[in-house]
Amino acid sequence: MQLRRLAPAFAHHDVTWVTVRPEYRHDLDPAERLLVVPDATRWNRLRLVRLAVRMVWIVVRTRPHVVISTGAAPGYLAIRLGRLLGARTVWVDSIANCEQLSLSGQRVGGHVDLWLTQWPHLARPDGPRYEGAVL
Repeated sequence: MQLRRLAPAFAHHDVTWVTVRPEYRHDLDPAERLLVVPDATRWNRLRLVRLAVRMVWIVVRTRPHVVISTGAAPGYLAIRLGRLLGARTVWVDSIANCEQLSLSGQRVGGHVDLWLTQWPHLARPDGPRYEGAVL
């Protein structure tokens, strides 16, 4: 939902939304493309494998020019896979992570073209940057 708040920036682009929640389809225009992937955490290796296979399929098939994520394992994998295929990548750490960066955010930071936090006190010279709380 946080990424949906940035939707006006994508208005004139071909967007594929990827989520772990199929009910988000109700929040989209019927013409918008939504793909659902399994939810996974580092604690469930089998689900991580299923997620990785699905994400590889999505990224190879859609060939994104840009991958933008606000967090968690699916976003981390999409960023890493998209980068391998030459996509520009943006990570916006979730607004929910107000005390510290998310684990995914900490791990993906060195692999993105633009790394942002929504909390000024979490910004660091080597990233993430704070450019305002847009979400």
